[in-house]
Amino acid sequence: MAPGTREKLIEVATRLLDEGGVEAVTLREVGRLAGVSHNAPYKHFASKETLLAAIAASELTRLNTVLTETTKRRRTPETALRTAMHRYVTWALEHPERFRLIFGRWSIESAELGEAAHLAQTTFVSMVAAAQDSGALPEGDPVRLASLLRALAHGAADLASAGHLAARGKGNAGPGDLVDDLFDYLRTVPSTSA
Repeated sequence: MAPGTREKLIEVATRLLDEGGVEAVTLREVGRLAGVSHNAPYKHFASKETLLAAIAASELTRLNTVLTETTKRRRTPETALRTAMHRYVTWALEHPERFRLIFGRWSIESAELGEAAHLAQTTFVSMVAAAQDSGALPEGDPVRLASLLRALAHGAADLASAGHLAARGKGNAGPGDLVDDLFDYLRTVPSTSA
């Protein structure tokens, strides 16, 4: 198979995922739409689960790159972090099947997905630490604070996609409002340094 076939299979599988969810992704259909034999995908992926893990890793890597590039253009660490969180929520709402795939339960171990998740976590924690160092966020363990911020962004996206926030007609705040509200609240938390 020519170089790039693996990437083509991931691209086709991602389209199927977007159109019909995880159930729509089969190795046979991916091969057919990619224009390769029905057995060709098995040369790159041992199972549907390994293909899904590759999609998740690819998407997480792409999202991390987009967020990193977006935030490089921001003036302050706080603005960079806020922008990253807003972009994350927007991405989750625009790509709900990818969002569910990445953050769903995994029955297999994937080194590729593990590395992509670790890179995304490291990037986010470093953004939180930079915002803490600038005084925009309270002191403390940046890993814990990153978990809090990520949980809010994830929950806001999940609630919005289910129609429970203003962005989808219910509630009085949209997901972006919740991100901003948390930053405003965290600004009021007193510093622990003497």
